[in-house]
Amino acid sequence: MVNNSISRRKFVTTSAVAISGMTALGLSAAGKSLFKDDIIKIGIIGTGSRGTGLLSLLKEMTGVELVACCDNIPSHLENGMTFASKGTKAYSEYRKLLDDKNVNAVIIATPLYLHYEMAIAALEAGKHIFLEKSMTYDIQQSLDLVKKVRNSKLVFQVGYQYRHYGLYHKVKEVITQKWLGKITHFECQYNRNSNWRVPVDDPKMERALNWRMYREYCGGPLSELCAHQIDMVNYMLDSHPIKVSGMGGINYWKDGRDTYDNIRTIYEYPNGIKSSVTSVLSNAYNGYSIRILGDKATVEIQREKAFIYSETTDNLKGTVDGVTGATIAAKTQGKPVELMFEKEGQPSLEPTIYALQDFIECIHGRKKPVSTVDTAKDTSIAIHMGNKAADTETVQVWKPEYSA
Repeated sequence: MVNNSISRRKFVTTSAVAISGMTALGLSAAGKSLFKDDIIKIGIIGTGSRGTGLLSLLKEMTGVELVACCDNIPSHLENGMTFASKGTKAYSEYRKLLDDKNVNAVIIATPLYLHYEMAIAALEAGKHIFLEKSMTYDIQQSLDLVKKVRNSKLVFQVGYQYRHYGLYHKVKEVITQKWLGKITHFECQYNRNSNWRVPVDDPKMERALNWRMYREYCGGPLSELCAHQIDMVNYMLDSHPIKVSGMGGINYWKDGRDTYDNIRTIYEYPNGIKSSVTSVLSNAYNGYSIRILGDKATVEIQREKAFIYSETTDNLKGTVDGVTGATIAAKTQGKPVELMFEKEGQPSLEPTIYALQDFIECIHGRKKPVSTVDTAKDTSIAIHMGNKAADTETVQVWKPEYSA
């Protein structure tokens, strides 16, 4: 039994909210674009592992054509061009790609420290932009980019693909309908047992290829792993954190890196809701998960599934250590019930497909994307606040100018 007022059947059969439907993302029942005429011509800047991953999804879509690839690492550019068709141009300098009049829109999938300058240049060149997460390297860049996007008439989308995923739409519906009761805590983790390093043949390429190891280029695990979870807590609460404390260190991988190999932060949201965000790179137990704790039930979100556990205080009483009426066995967690959601045609469909499809549809229809410069700004600022809290061992507070 889930709880006294909500049946198991309701948890299993209630449909996902309407925004997770296929038509909201410009798809037909067969998964094809509803647009038959205009082709969006895409240029991609950054064809490393994430960039080529995006290209592998893009090639399956209709209504879009890859016309240009750019990377300043020759092997990466070569990999990107394997997804190209006849006539696709290769560039080693991103500004030359932006000067290409044949390019309508750009995907920016470069290291974090390059996001701001490339996004600004793309806006100035009049290109629609799909920018990979996290949005910017620091807080001031986030605030400045928001202003520049608002002053443009261009589509600007940030790659937080879980905002397009029916699983999270369903969890938000559960929260809205008070199935969990009063929510007090989120527990988020993204753990790996890996040095997070890619092999390098030429020592001169160490920092260029292993940029995630260095503060000069990114914010470490918070910006590169936990960003999605911070963004999802913001999404589910329709808010942003008001303060954060944290601790981090380099306690395991003594290999010259200066980004943390472990970090633990606690974000506070309005109404006292706390969200712990943890990343450990020396143990992968339970890997990726988000747990939402309410006084009636708990939701545990995994990669492609979520389970709900009811709360009960109906514990067995008896005599324990001479105390009559003491609790013999504390049972507060009910049996898990899988939370069913609309899977948009294919059970294992990569959420990034829907993020890219939304980008294409927004360009066609001049619509606002689901993951906007404003929502990404809030997540970016939260990431930087978390790192600064750990660096300085102080509580970082959301400033009024962050909400401007």
